[in-house]
Amino acid sequence: MDDTRIEKRVGVQATSDRIWDLVADLSGWGAWNPVDADVEGAIAYGGRLTMNEAWPDMAERQALAQVVEWQPRVRLVWAERRGFLFQSLRYIQIEELGPGNCILTAGIRFSGLRGELFHDKHRPAIRQAQEAIVEGLKAAAEAG
Repeated sequence: MDDTRIEKRVGVQATSDRIWDLVADLSGWGAWNPVDADVEGAIAYGGRLTMNEAWPDMAERQALAQVVEWQPRVRLVWAERRGFLFQSLRYIQIEELGPGNCILTAGIRFSGLRGELFHDKHRPAIRQAQEAIVEGLKAAAEAG
């Protein structure tokens, strides 16, 4: 099967602190993230996150995830077991190139046979969603 990862990268004219402040404000995700709404939880190792996930052209669903890695101003990674043979790993990564200049990446990886099949079936919608996430976060970071 093809690579089961979809990610989008974009340059952002903002500090890593500014971008991280937006990422760390879970309740504010709805202002820049068109996929994940009503995000609650804790950014901590093993921290639980809940959110309403609405991928383009798919029904909205409640997602229950766990933070598996995080580093302030660098990355947030959360995983979800979505059923038998279906796991997803989502991430936001910030790479600071210089003062006020960063590369922002949003991505998702699917594993397990059912995860790979889901990826193959919904690849265009997921790609569109990842682009919307980074563009929304970029706009919010550059605006403030």
